[in-house]
Amino acid sequence: MNTPDRVAGNGTTGPVAGDPAVRAEVSAAFARYEAALLVGDHAVLNESFWASPTTVRFGIADHQQGIDELRAWRATQGPLDGRDIQNTRITTFGTDTAVVTTLFRYPGRPVVGRQSQTWVRMPAGWRIVSAHVSEISTEIDQ
Repeated sequence: MNTPDRVAGNGTTGPVAGDPAVRAEVSAAFARYEAALLVGDHAVLNESFWASPTTVRFGIADHQQGIDELRAWRATQGPLDGRDIQNTRITTFGTDTAVVTTLFRYPGRPVVGRQSQTWVRMPAGWRIVSAHVSEISTEIDQ
C-alpha cells in the first residue's frame, strides 16, 4: 500500500505526494484515456488534454504545440488495437498535479514504448497539460 509522503522544496514543507484518493482519481482518468486510445475515441482523447495553446505533446514522429494542432493531428489517427501497457506509475503532488509514466508494447513489434504525462486538475476535471511518447528498440528492465 502506498502511503503519502511530504515533498520538501526549497527548505519548506511541500505538498503531500502519493495521496491514495488523488491517485485513484488520476488512475481513473488515465484508464479512460487508454481505453479511448484502443478504440480511437477522438472525443475522449481530445477532452483528456487541456484546451490551451500551451498544451504540448511530443509523439514518436510528431509534435503538437497547442490544443488546435493536437486535435488536428488526432483526427488523422486510428485506434491502437493490441496496445498493452505495463509498469504504469502514478505520482501525485498535492491534490491537483500528477505525473503518469507507463511502458507499452504492440503485438509483433520489437520495440518498447515509453509514455509520460503531466495531469492537472482543472475546473472540468483532470487534463493532460504535457505528454511525451517515444520508442526504443531494446528491452527495458521493469
